[in-house]
Amino acid sequence: MGGAVKVYGVVASPFVATVLLCLEETGVGYELIPVDMAAREQKTEPYLSRNPFGKIPTFEDGEITLFESRAISRYILRKYGLAGTPKDLLRESNLEESAMVDAWTEVEAQQYHPAISNIVRQCVIMPLIGGARDQAVVDENVGKLGKVLDVYEARLSSSPYLAGDFFSLADLAHFAFTYCLMTGTEFAPLLEKRASVGAWWGRIMARPAVSKVAALIDLGLLKQMSPS
Repeated sequence: MGGAVKVYGVVASPFVATVLLCLEETGVGYELIPVDMAAREQKTEPYLSRNPFGKIPTFEDGEITLFESRAISRYILRKYGLAGTPKDLLRESNLEESAMVDAWTEVEAQQYHPAISNIVRQCVIMPLIGGARDQAVVDENVGKLGKVLDVYEARLSSSPYLAGDFFSLADLAHFAFTYCLMTGTEFAPLLEKRASVGAWWGRIMARPAVSKVAALIDLGLLKQMSPS
């Protein structure tokens, strides 16, 4: 049996937002099914039958069920991204281009994400759940992120996007956490003061799919902040 693409989660989650952006970029219709995180729905059945780790997002496309946002993203782009078109964000038909996409996607996962996710967790997520930021953690990771962005500045001074002259998963994977940093913390200057990085971020934000998902994140965060 087939069925519509379904994404289980809350759009305020950067991991969910990344999956939604892949769907928007490829023009795939989907249904976002909310998960009540406050009630810990993700830790109970039937959710655990879809994702045994009790995390979001979970993704369904017909008979296939996936979890882990990076795996889901690649699945969407492999199935629905058309080779030779702007929807081809993996560039798998070109060995050299796909290798560059893979390399910079790994940089995001191994270098960029650990630093920025700690900043966002302390400055955005902790206040939402009634906690207080650990400034020592913030300061340490701001320093780490700055060093990574110095490498990005050098790369982007000679290339409009990380993998080359084309937008790809390597760029898309940065969106959700960076958007939270830029709009929800005082650390936007980390990108803005680096001219090439700032220009790259501007190109990402100008994409129609990105604008749509950014609006969804804003709405999701507003709901999180509103009293129940």
